[in-house]
Order: sequence, then structure tokens, then C-alpha cells
Amino acid sequence: MINTKDIPGGGGGKTPKTLQPGNTVIKVNSIYLEDFKFSPGAFNLMLDCEGTDLGADFEGFFIDKNNEELGRHKGQVGRVRASEWAYADKELPNDVTISRNLEIVKFLKSLSGALGCLDWLESQNDKHATIEALVFAFNEEAPFKDKFLKVCLCGKEYENKAGYINYDLFFPKFTKAGFPFENADTVDGASKVYAFNKESHIRVKKVKSVESFEAASTDDTPNFEL
Repeated sequence: MINTKDIPGGGGGKTPKTLQPGNTVIKVNSIYLEDFKFSPGAFNLMLDCEGTDLGADFEGFFIDKNNEELGRHKGQVGRVRASEWAYADKELPNDVTISRNLEIVKFLKSLSGALGCLDWLESQNDKHATIEALVFAFNEEAPFKDKFLKVCLCGKEYENKAGYINYDLFFPKFTKAGFPFENADTVDGASKVYAFNKESHIRVKKVKSVESFEAASTDDTPNFEL
């Protein structure tokens, strides 16, 4: 029998439990560094984020699946990379040097400014020997707690184990054209956050070509969404 209910993705179903690419409002629940396995010494700066309270009808993920007594998230959740690319020390062809630590601190400064906790970051001057220690302290003391941001979330498509498209989320760059985030209290007329654009803000998964229909039909994983 063909199941046509509870199909991941598509429109018209329940609100997804995870954050999706687009313009939305979120808070940061935690922030941490993650090793980038393809380049020794490089880091991704990760933010565990949660959207606004979606009300009693929304059933979010458990805050801790091993301790259900803590309850569920009240909004959509997702891991968001600070940048599309990992932070690493680089020497560019034009003799410009990119400092991994400096770029991470610059992001933390922008984030702290948007969340109204820049005083905390400035108070940490010369207190930490490593960037890992600074990010750890930022997460532990959490001056960002329960403060909301207007954001534009980009997404890189990937296929999950069930054969459906999901997204690795990341923030776009700060440019003259727009900001990735700003304080949620910013009035719409003064907002500088990018207006989400699918062509600019979605990295589409490359589709592998197939040599024949017979070769493609050997995989019984669904390749459609309702």
C-alpha cells in the first residue's frame, strides 16, 4: 500500500520542526567550534538556534531526548554555520593574509552588537589564550540568552537517508547589499537584513547524471515529494 500521509517536505503539512532557509526570527541557544575535517586547524563556528514560540499546537523536538522531562522546544530548531566556508589561516595570491582567529572574533563582534551584548565581548580582551577558550566562555556565560535576531538563512541542499532534500544552514556574508542578521527590534523600514532570494541563498545539490533508465530504476529510494 502507498502511504500518502506524514511525507517529509512539500507543502500543506504540519509545520516542520527544523528551521528552513528564508527570512525568520531566531535566538541562539548555544555556540561552539567544530573541527573542519578537510583542513587541519580550520573551524566551523556553529550556532544552535531556535525560532519564535509557535504556540500550543506546535510539537517541537525534545530539548534533551534523553531527559524528556525538560520538555520540547517551543519553536523550530536548527544548526546554523556562521559562514558558508570554514575559518582558516590563508595566504591569498595578492599577499593578503586571512587570520582564522580574527575572522571568528569579527563574527562574534557583529553577533554581539546585534544582540546588545558587545560589552561582554569587550570585557574579554586579553583574557583568553586561544580562540577555543573565548568561544567556550561566550557559550558558557551566554550573554546572548533569549535575545532574538531577524535573520536571513541560506541553505545548502543535501539528500537525507530517506532520499529527501534537507538543508545545511549558514549565514550569508555582511556586504553593502545586506546583513545576515540584526536585532529583532529593528523596524522594517530600517532593516538591512537580506531579503531571501532562492537563487542567491540556496546552494542546489548537484544532480548526478544517469546513463540509462534501467540504471536509475535499480534504486528504490523515493525521488519525489508530495
